[in-house]
Amino acid sequence: MASFADLESREPEFAARVRAAFDAHEHKFLATLRADGSPRISGITMQFVGGEPWLAGMPESVKFADLRRDPRFALHSGSSEPDAFSGDAKLSGRAAEVTGSAERSGYAKAAGVPKAMMHFVLFRVALEQVVLVALNDEKTALVISSWRPGRGLTRTLRT
Repeated sequence: MASFADLESREPEFAARVRAAFDAHEHKFLATLRADGSPRISGITMQFVGGEPWLAGMPESVKFADLRRDPRFALHSGSSEPDAFSGDAKLSGRAAEVTGSAERSGYAKAAGVPKAMMHFVLFRVALEQVVLVALNDEKTALVISSWRPGRGLTRTLRT
């Protein structure tokens, strides 16, 4: 598993494109696993704070109950409509809840969370795979770039 900083140090151009895909849309899509093992898709407004992606939100959200039970997740950046499509990104890995007051306060300060809103739930993510799907220059094929810790970056062209 890796941090986003690990990806940036190994593949800075790829990491920048992935980050741009996530920053392009306020709402993202988080996939978690329900207690019975079936998938759940939830909306989330994930942002990068201190250079890392964090999962934060309301304490009673079922998506966070899912992550406490089974930390595996996938996060999709969202996509533009086909005429404006330039790419989308996916992160997958494991999430760990952050309960320590010092780390939560540090996150809140960096993210601009007001003191009145400190009741949020916070998860740090460890990455197992980062994927970027984009069009080639001619816009005739998809270029699927995938990075995994210890394996590096691979690219596949699909026409």
